[in-house]
Amino acid sequence: MAGDALNPRNPQDDRTRDDVVEAALGKLGLDTKTRLLAGQDMWTLPALPEIGLGSLVMSDGPVGVRGVRWTADDPSIALPSPTALAASWDPALARRAGRLLAQEARRKGVHVLLAPTVNLHRSPLGGRHFECYSEDPHLTGAIGTGYVQGVQDGGVGTTVKHFVGNDAETERFTVDSVIAPRPLRELYLAPFEAIVTNAHPWGIMTAYNQVNGTTMTEHRYLVNEVLRGEWGFDGYNVSDWMAARSTTGDILGGLDVAMPGPQTVYGPALAEAVRAGEVPESAVDDAVRNVLRLAARVGLLEGAPPAVTELPAATDGQALARELAARGFVLVRNENAALPLRTGPGTTLALSGAAARDARVLGGGSATVFPERIVSPLDGLTAALPQGALSFCVGADPSEELAPADTGFTLRAVCRDASGTVLGEGSLPTGQVQWIGDDLPAGATYETMASIEVTGTFVPRESGEHAFGTRGLGAFALAMGGEPVWGGVQLMGNEADPFEAFFGAPNERARTVLAAGEPVEVSLTYQVPDMTALPLKAVMFSLLHLGPRRPADELIAEAVAAARDADTAVVVVATTERVESEGFDRKDLELPGRQNDLVRAVAAVNPNTVVVVNAGSPVELPWRDEVAAVLLTWFPGQEGGAALADVLLGAREPGGRLPTTWPAAFADAPVTDVTPRDGRLEYREGLHIGYRAYEKAAVTPAFCFGHGLGYTDWTYESLEVTADVARVRIRNTGGRSGREVVQVYLAPVADPVERPASWLAGFASLEAGPGESVEAEIALPARAFEIWDEEAGGWRRVGGAYEVRASHSHADTRLTATLEIR
Repeated sequence: MAGDALNPRNPQDDRTRDDVVEAALGKLGLDTKTRLLAGQDMWTLPALPEIGLGSLVMSDGPVGVRGVRWTADDPSIALPSPTALAASWDPALARRAGRLLAQEARRKGVHVLLAPTVNLHRSPLGGRHFECYSEDPHLTGAIGTGYVQGVQDGGVGTTVKHFVGNDAETERFTVDSVIAPRPLRELYLAPFEAIVTNAHPWGIMTAYNQVNGTTMTEHRYLVNEVLRGEWGFDGYNVSDWMAARSTTGDILGGLDVAMPGPQTVYGPALAEAVRAGEVPESAVDDAVRNVLRLAARVGLLEGAPPAVTELPAATDGQALARELAARGFVLVRNENAALPLRTGPGTTLALSGAAARDARVLGGGSATVFPERIVSPLDGLTAALPQGALSFCVGADPSEELAPADTGFTLRAVCRDASGTVLGEGSLPTGQVQWIGDDLPAGATYETMASIEVTGTFVPRESGEHAFGTRGLGAFALAMGGEPVWGGVQLMGNEADPFEAFFGAPNERARTVLAAGEPVEVSLTYQVPDMTALPLKAVMFSLLHLGPRRPADELIAEAVAAARDADTAVVVVATTERVESEGFDRKDLELPGRQNDLVRAVAAVNPNTVVVVNAGSPVELPWRDEVAAVLLTWFPGQEGGAALADVLLGAREPGGRLPTTWPAAFADAPVTDVTPRDGRLEYREGLHIGYRAYEKAAVTPAFCFGHGLGYTDWTYESLEVTADVARVRIRNTGGRSGREVVQVYLAPVADPVERPASWLAGFASLEAGPGESVEAEIALPARAFEIWDEEAGGWRRVGGAYEVRASHSHADTRLTATLEIR
């Protein structure tokens, strides 16, 4: 892509940075060095003016840059979910996304982005499935490489996470992921290795979990011998937040920074361990050296040339978010060319589904950011269609639980001391209070703050009985219209993960009948507990709301009536934060609520029914053969509704291909259990996850890996192969310009070792106009022909005959050739 050589790596600059780092390191005493490794608060490392070191700031990603404040007062561009980015099958596009995020990071004073997440889609039950790229290590590594290159093009560091075996959420803080050597190397470590080799990330984040009996923050073998030794990683290694548990174990295991600070296993505890002879000071020096090298690269160490001196051109965030969304949409069914929609004078479209109005644009948990605006499907289609062409009915609401107060609420948070004196206050665009570390309104401190009141007005958009509630732990008092309606204490339940307490099941506290358009005062007061002894100070609770519930049959009947009279029906179905979020895994793959009933009822009266699936990861679609078209939009980011209008109406082609297999039924998934037994989660399936497992079991999924339809047709004309390259020529035989993702799979003809029947070796995206012919030159990496030989302690090339398949998807091979490998 243009600008790839914007800041080529300069060996002289590397040497100069190393010299400055060594000089700075030599000026530091033991206590200062260990303090640097402990962090100073939730998101930053301390400045050391005596050596010209600025304070390094980290922030969560991967779809945006939240900054150090978890609040909608400081909005961020919200890009589509990582599953959507991977669905583009375009590392260059991922690089452009990374450059935009670097631009956002610089705007917010952030030096290191805590992303990307490159764990694999081992099971569709994984709670953070949407935050990872793919079930395939090669695709994951390629997209992750582009993302890391893009962020670091902008002079901002990355931390590739979660290293390694963090592929589910259940008992994630302690689970022992038991992975045999070959799948560990060939699947789970492979994306990390590819990114380290090809993108040279400046950081890595080690996970909470254990791998084969050793906690990752203490894993000398995987960190010191594999990551740093074999792969040559020279960046810094930071713990996942609160993952570091052992002073000596972590520092000797290769962990550089224990976050968040300052009360961690490093700092004074590490200095004492050195003085007691338990830890050599050289181990501390190695960690400090890595941190100083990172600081030098991002321009925070005086005298050291930053790694980036020329920034990429500025990017229009909204425009790129819209492009990314459309490029990630996957059209998995399109009978009789139902899409793009045929529009013209007098044509009508009936839109239904609560998610069409209240779009879910990103996943829950630490990946959450707060965009300045959200374009829902209803918004996007309303703007694109003539007046009177579009009707909307709720039809079915996927959420039957209370959610954070949002639409219709105008709120602020007021902090008071024990006497009731106001210490500070700030606006609160949603009902969520998520203050971590120093992220408090000006004037408020944890030591002086006794209560927080979420207060303001609510203007209902619907008349009827409204429910209000809370999420969080502690003592609450809820008032409506100035009158108390509930007071009580919420205690910790059986949740093993603190995220479940803060983002998990809501608690209904009161119901009241309200009239549409008539404002009512609302107040939720929270008593702040004593946090003196806590290593991490935080306040997290929510005011929740649920609007009037009309009978589901009545809502579906309204949608059916509208669909019956329309030329086209579009139904938007979705998951919720209680289905896909950090902190817990899914129980099944069902769409929540009565959404399946809605689709079937609408399809029964309108043969031109298009279903839009707003989910970050696979869901069961039992009606998929009963509708004209199915479009997967993932969590499409803030511009998702505008991109949806572009794709449905034909202004853009849906550009995506599936980065993970969608099962016809949950029982068909290769891994259907992510619950540890006695603290151990055994990866018994070995090498066979995703499409590899479906092929082994001869099970046909609903939609296979790599599948995706466009708005034109392609003919594969020729395939030529050598040991290094596959050259594939294709022709656009359709009536409009389009994009094709050419996928190359390898299949051993007679395999002398146990391997999957086939696997992805390479891919390329090609664009062409009607009638045009284009050629892809796709590298066949040496690793594609190798296996990990544990006995030999290294990679071994497996010779013999291979069928090389040029494919439209894993199940749709267009051309084959035989290649003999020695």
